[in-house]
Amino acid sequence: MTATATRVPSTATTHDLSLLGVLHGEWVKLLSLRSTWWMVAVTAVTMTLLAVGVAPTADELVAYGAETGAEAHGAELVVVGFQVGMVTLAVLGALLMTGEYGTGMARSTFAAVPTRLPVLAAKGTALAALTVLTTALSLVTATLASAPALSEHGLVPRLDQAHTWQAFGGVAFFFVAVALIALGLAAVVRHTAGTITAVLGLLLLVPGVLQLVAVDWVQDLVSLMPVPAAVAFIGTSGLMWTNELLSPWQGVAVVTGYAVLAIVAGAVALRRRDV
Repeated sequence: MTATATRVPSTATTHDLSLLGVLHGEWVKLLSLRSTWWMVAVTAVTMTLLAVGVAPTADELVAYGAETGAEAHGAELVVVGFQVGMVTLAVLGALLMTGEYGTGMARSTFAAVPTRLPVLAAKGTALAALTVLTTALSLVTATLASAPALSEHGLVPRLDQAHTWQAFGGVAFFFVAVALIALGLAAVVRHTAGTITAVLGLLLLVPGVLQLVAVDWVQDLVSLMPVPAAVAFIGTSGLMWTNELLSPWQGVAVVTGYAVLAIVAGAVALRRRDV
């Protein structure tokens, strides 16, 4: 009698197609992109340089606070470059998705994961994690670099201050939201230049143009755009930025809404359109 060997099914394919397997693959892709490291470096450097450049004006902020009865917060001076940092992270979010289509890798990626949505979820998770790490690096370097100037006025941010956590945590949250907005729009547009134009238009161009229209309801609409909404929770003292329409938590809700809408639109596009 000839013995018949029993073949044990391999679990490699199952592992590769699991959410953890897809997440691992997307994390490797993200870290292997040269543009990723450029965006991380540019974000940290620009935020640090802007903090160093603005820190010497702390005396003016303190004087203005004394006139208005508001307390100046050094954390706001440290995060002053957040509107520049958001641009680089928006570009990173766009490239993470549009790069798939530009190189043709999308075909093999979605052939391995036919449902496609786990790919978007994994990309979003990896992108959010890297964005938080980039934000932490940027805030640490910006704080250390600007500390000598801020210390003259006792404005060096401390971790036992609630407004420090609000400003720093607010920037981290906003950066993640911006990156996810870019990722979702990239899944819809599928072209790098088009996606970046759409994201920057939403973040900077449209609010900038609408601010020129001196009509009350238009100005209220501006307050509901992503950057002005973010100001509602990033601006802790009201001396540097303010949003008269939204409270901090309302600002969080509005920014969250933009990110959710973008990701949902991206998910629908991935499911309904061919590669």
